Amino acid sequence: MSIMDLIEKGKKNRQKKVRQKVLKNVAIGAAIGTTLGAVAGVLLAPKSGKENRQDIVRAAKELPEKAKEIVEKTKVKVEEVKGKMKEKQAIVTEEQEV
Repeated sequence: MSIMDLIEKGKKNRQKKVRQKVLKNVAIGAAIGTTLGAVAGVLLAPKSGKENRQDIVRAAKELPEKAKEIVEKTKVKVEEVKGKMKEKQAIVTEEQEV
């Protein structure tokens, strides 16, 4: 294995870590955005205080489930992207070997 191969391998590993961090941050951002949107919607709705409090309680009870759904959807997307990246990496590796 040449020095250039080692350098290229290190570069690919760093890029992979950066992509994983970005995907994680996107998932966290989506969960936070959903939460804030739900809260803002409840607070800005033209309802009485009692109705708003009931909506807040209902939204708080639904929040963990919604967050789980978002995390699961994000995991599926991450796995899809990882699969596509592996396919492209295999193609590039084959092209370099030829």
